[in-house]
Amino acid sequence: MSAYGMAHLENVDMGPQIVEYLERIDGTLSPFSGKFIVHGGRQDVVEGTSNGAFIVIEFPDREHLEGWYASDAYREILPLRAEHSDGLVIMADGVDADHKATDILG
Repeated sequence: MSAYGMAHLENVDMGPQIVEYLERIDGTLSPFSGKFIVHGGRQDVVEGTSNGAFIVIEFPDREHLEGWYASDAYREILPLRAEHSDGLVIMADGVDADHKATDILG
């Protein structure tokens, strides 16, 4: 089942460190079959407030997601983002194609 790395980033300092992070992150994702499914583009807040950007990276499963996040390659570039933005980073499992909202009740 797919797993997702999600971030809501605010106060991003688009200086050289973030540029380097962006230039290098794709190379860290490839060995773990990670791919951006939301990154930039139009984002409209329809409830609540946000001054940031929402990013979603899809992985084949939780093992790939956790492997990527713990990898030496990603750990090397992580400070480039973390020290130049504020935000929330979440790991979440996806659901099956036939999932219904009431499935969480049982």
